[in-house]
Amino acid sequence: MEELRRSYSRLCKESGAEPQEGVLQQLHELPRGRLDLATQSLTVDTCRALGKLLQKEALLTQLVLSDCMLSEEGATLLLQGLCTNTTVRFLDLKGNNLRAAGAEALGKLLRQSKSIQSLTLEWNNLGTWEDAFATFCRALASNGSLQQLDLRNNQISHKGAEELALALKSNASLQQLDLRWNNIGLLGGRALVNCLPSNRTLWRLELAGNSVPGDILRAVEQAMDHNQDRQTTFRENQARAHVLSKEMRHLREEKSKQFLDLMETIDKQREEMARSSRASAARVGQLQEALNERHSIINALKAKLQMAEATLVLSEQKAQDLGELLATAEQEQRSLVQRQAKEHRLEQQVGRHGSGRGCMVAGAGGILAPSHPQEAAERESKLLRDLSAANEKNLLLQSQVDELERKVKSLQEQLFLTRQELTNTSAELKMRAVQAEERLDLEKKRSRQSLEDSEQLRFKEVEHMTRHLEESEKAMQERVQRLEAARLSLEEELSRVKAVALNERGQAEEELIKAKNQVRLEEQQRLAHLEEKLRLLAQARDEAQSTCLQQKQTVADAQARASQLGQQVEGLRRRLEELQQELSNKDQERVAEVTRVRVELQEQNGRLQAELTAQEALKEKAAALERQLKVMASDHREALLDRESENACLREKLRLKEAEITRIRDEEAQRASFLQNAVLAYVQGSPLRALSPQK
Repeated sequence: MEELRRSYSRLCKESGAEPQEGVLQQLHELPRGRLDLATQSLTVDTCRALGKLLQKEALLTQLVLSDCMLSEEGATLLLQGLCTNTTVRFLDLKGNNLRAAGAEALGKLLRQSKSIQSLTLEWNNLGTWEDAFATFCRALASNGSLQQLDLRNNQISHKGAEELALALKSNASLQQLDLRWNNIGLLGGRALVNCLPSNRTLWRLELAGNSVPGDILRAVEQAMDHNQDRQTTFRENQARAHVLSKEMRHLREEKSKQFLDLMETIDKQREEMARSSRASAARVGQLQEALNERHSIINALKAKLQMAEATLVLSEQKAQDLGELLATAEQEQRSLVQRQAKEHRLEQQVGRHGSGRGCMVAGAGGILAPSHPQEAAERESKLLRDLSAANEKNLLLQSQVDELERKVKSLQEQLFLTRQELTNTSAELKMRAVQAEERLDLEKKRSRQSLEDSEQLRFKEVEHMTRHLEESEKAMQERVQRLEAARLSLEEELSRVKAVALNERGQAEEELIKAKNQVRLEEQQRLAHLEEKLRLLAQARDEAQSTCLQQKQTVADAQARASQLGQQVEGLRRRLEELQQELSNKDQERVAEVTRVRVELQEQNGRLQAELTAQEALKEKAAALERQLKVMASDHREALLDRESENACLREKLRLKEAEITRIRDEEAQRASFLQNAVLAYVQGSPLRALSPQK
C-alpha cells in the first residue's frame, strides 16, 4: 500500500499539486482491494493523478466515489483512467451531479471496459441531456460485462426510457436495473414493456416513482418473473448439465481406469508368460547342458572303452607271445629231455661194451674214464638246473598267462558293464530328451494358447468397454439434447403465451380507459347506473382475482407435485449412482478374482515345473480352476447384463417422470392461458363494452 501512496504522491507532484491527506489515508488502508473515497472533495488534479494511477493498478476491485462533488473534467479524467483498468468490478458514482460530459465519459467506459460488473449512478443528472444519455445507452447496448446498473434520481424522461429500451433489446448481460424516481411516465413504461420480450437476462427492473400505470408495472413484474423463472430454469439446466458432464467424466475416468487396470493385468500376464518362457528356456538349456555333459561322459567312456580294447589287444598279443615263448621253452625242454635220454642210453651202451674190452682200453682210457663221468654229472646237473629254471620260467609264464587271462576276463567284464551302462545311459538320455522335448512342446502350446486366450479376452473386454462407453456417452448426449430442446420449446411457448397475454391485457386496459373516458362524458342521469355497472365489474374482478388465486394455488400444488417428482427423480438418480458404484465394485472384485485365480494358476504352473511327479494332478486342478474361472466369468457377465437391464429400466422410469413433469407444466400453462382468455372474454363482454356503441 505504501507503493500506491508513493505513486499517488509522485503523480501529484508531477502535475504540480499537493496530495490530499484523505486520499493518502485511504490509499494506506485499502481493505481487501476497496478504495473508499466517499464524501471526499476531490479536485481536478487529484482526479488526474487518480486516473493515471488507476490505468495500471491491479489491486483495486471496488472503487467508491459517492458524494465527492466531482466536476465534469475530474469525472472525465477518472473515467478515462478506468477505461484501461482490468480489475475494478464495482464502481460507485452516487451523488456527483454528472451531466452531459459525464454521460459521454461513462459511455466510453462501458464500450471499452470488460471488467465492471456493478455501476451505481444514483442522484445524478444523466437524463437531462438526451443526446448524451443516448450515447450512454448505445454504449450500454454493446457492453457485455455489466450486470447491475443503478439509475435512480437521474431525471430520465420517456425518451431516455425509449433509448434504454433499445439498449435492453441488444444487451445480453444486464440482470438488475433500478430506474426509480425518474420521469419515465406512460410512454416510457410502454417502451420498456415492449422491449422486455427481447431481453432474457434482466430479472429485476424497478420503476417505482415514475408515474407509470399499475398495469404496466404488473406487466413488468410478470416479465421479470418470467425472466427470473427462465434464469432459474437455465441455472437448473446448467447444474444438471454440469452434473451429467461430471457423471460422464467420472464414468470415462472409471472406464479408462478399468481399461488401464486391464492393460496392466495383461502386461503382467505377458511378463509372467515371458518369465515362464524364459524359465522354460533356462530349464531346456539346463537339460541341454546335462545332455551335453552326458554326451561328454559317454564320449569319455567310449574313449576309455577304446583304450581298454587296445589294452586288451595288447594283452592278448602279449599273452600270445608268452604262449609262443612257453611253447618254444616246452619244445626246448622236450628236446633237451630227449637229448639227455639219448645221451643216457649211449652211456649205458658204452658201459656194457666196456667190460669186453679189458686192458686194451685200460691204458688209453685211464685218463678219459675219470673225466667222462664228471662231465656227465656236470652236464646232468646243468641240465637239471636248466630244467628247473625252465620249469620255474614255465611256471612263471604260466602264472603270467593266468594273470593275463584274469585281467582279460576282468577287462571283458568291465567292457561289458561299460557297454551295458553306455546303452542304459543312452536310452535314459534319449528318453529324458524325448520327455523334455514333449514337455517343452506342451509348455509352448500351453503358453501360446494362454496368450491367445488372454489376447481374445482383452480384445473382447476392450471392445465391450468401448461400446458401453460410447453407448452411455451417446445416451447422455441425446438426453442433454432432449432436455435442451424441451427447455427451449418450453421457454418459447411460455414467452409466446405471455406476450399474447400482455398484448391482450394491454388491449383490454386500453378499452377500459376508453370506457372510463366515455363514462366521464356520460350524463349525470346515467351515473348511478354506471356506478352499479362498475360495482358489478368490481365484483367480477374480485371473482376473477379469486379465480386467479385459486389457479395460483393449483399452480403451487402442481409445482409442489413437480418438486416431489423431482425428488423422486433425484432418488432414482441416486439409486442409479449406487447401482453404478455397485457395478464398479463388482467389476473390481471380478478383476481381483481373475487376478487372484491367474496368480494361483501361475503358482500351480511353477509347482508343476518344479514337481514333475505331481504333474497330472496339477493339470487336473488347473483345468478345474479354469472351469471355475469360466463359470465365474459367465456369472459375472449375467450379473452385468442384469445390472444393465436394471439401469435401462431406471432410465426409462426417469424419462417417463420427466415426460410427466413436462405434461404437467404444459397443462398448467394451458390452464393459465385458458383462464386469461376467460378473463379477457369476460372483460370484453362486460356492460361497459355493450355501452360503447350506444354513444
